[in-house]
Amino acid sequence: MQGLVYHSQSIQAWEQRWFAQQNSSLGLMQQAAWTISQQLVEQFKQNQIQKIAIWCGQGNNAGDGYYIAAFLKQQGFRITVYATELGQSLDLKQAADYAQQHQVNIQSVDYLLSENDVHQELPIFDCHIDALFGIGLNRVLDQNWQGIIQLFNAQTGLKVSIDIPSGLQANTGQAIPCAIQAQHTFTILGYKAGLFTGQAKQYVGQLHLVSLIPADVELKPLAHLSPEKIVLPKRQAFGHKGSYGHVLVVGGHADMGGAVIMSAEAAFHAGAGKVSVVCHAKHHQAILARAPNIMVRDILGLDQAAIQQLLTAVDAVCFGMGLGRDEWAEAIYLQWFNLLNQNSHLEVVLDADALWFLAKNSEQLGAHIYVTPHSGEAATLLGCTAADIEQDRIAAIQQLQEKYAGQWVLKGAGSLILEDKLFICTQGNAGMGTGGMGDVLAGMIASLKAQFHQQVALHEIVSLHARAGDLLARNGERGLQAHDMGKMIYRVVNQED
Repeated sequence: MQGLVYHSQSIQAWEQRWFAQQNSSLGLMQQAAWTISQQLVEQFKQNQIQKIAIWCGQGNNAGDGYYIAAFLKQQGFRITVYATELGQSLDLKQAADYAQQHQVNIQSVDYLLSENDVHQELPIFDCHIDALFGIGLNRVLDQNWQGIIQLFNAQTGLKVSIDIPSGLQANTGQAIPCAIQAQHTFTILGYKAGLFTGQAKQYVGQLHLVSLIPADVELKPLAHLSPEKIVLPKRQAFGHKGSYGHVLVVGGHADMGGAVIMSAEAAFHAGAGKVSVVCHAKHHQAILARAPNIMVRDILGLDQAAIQQLLTAVDAVCFGMGLGRDEWAEAIYLQWFNLLNQNSHLEVVLDADALWFLAKNSEQLGAHIYVTPHSGEAATLLGCTAADIEQDRIAAIQQLQEKYAGQWVLKGAGSLILEDKLFICTQGNAGMGTGGMGDVLAGMIASLKAQFHQQVALHEIVSLHARAGDLLARNGERGLQAHDMGKMIYRVVNQED
């Protein structure tokens, strides 16, 4: 289960099937709380934490909090529970009674907030534990709850969330509209998609899986976590440049030459044997001055027959980088697109401005086409807004494949990759949000697919790109430049363990 990700409704249905087999819901609550409390005890001892506040809401997630409070109290920690009025759950009532029986100090959360002073100073605690909301939260939090979460976040000390940071939607990773910013999250039974994509990285911190019951045959994953370590096949000792794929990069409007350079260089750094760029001739001198190993062709000097002949000589094509969106660019798109879509022996990456024209000229894509939009481009392809895409990224990528076919990468924090299955990339960092990173990814996809075809999966290439970005960010995320990715790409494609 370590690499499997579930929808919250699947987790809840799994729980109900477990209870239907005469297993105790209260017993599962106690087991979860005991397991988490034992892990917390180790952390607390290491960090000399003694005084702990546990914030409990109205649902069963709060029941975990009450039991954790009692178990930690038994271990000698100084515990205060800030509690809201109990909900209807009998398990929750029994958990609260258990905490009271063990002399846990329970105070009403209502006194923390007043109309005139929403930032009331609380006693100083070494740690605050969030057991306010669980995975069932789907409504936008009202002003009172927003105030409680903001007050929690304003406190000093270690911040821990139980199951999912309160305020974070369990399936989309969106704060609704604010959420607990935890340093550690102990998620129960299985991973939820909202812990990995959308805004999740801002809130989740270090993630711990509390696996308690066996998976049954009806439990189906929503997605898979892309592996963090990717080992590529070794090169044959007798190989030559023709053995490792020929990548063709097509784009480069007269006013935009940088994108094709970054894609082409990334293709070489990822191991391609040969790389050619077809672009406006005004960029040729700059390309050759920077990378004389790149071959260049004038995009204006190719008719349909010449393009078809060129495509028979290459293994993969990156199309759209720096293409532009004017009439000239549209003519180039229409000249190339059908040939790329029809030549199924090619590995084809559509990115950047090619996506603009794909949205205007909606076509069904072959399985050999890899499409790599960010949320703004995805919005154009689906006729909605970028905010709509970010509200539910998983639904968006599924809609993209349903509408256009092909294979997809929805770039962003927790990039999503939809091949035959859905994958979530857990690597990468905010420093990669800079111009050119998408061009580099497109070049890497074309390069590695040209070399290995089906021996390397799309989600593995996305993970390698993210890993290279993490290496580049080791000394800081601010100010990263996409054209500096080359040496890091070289490193990650040559890792052997």
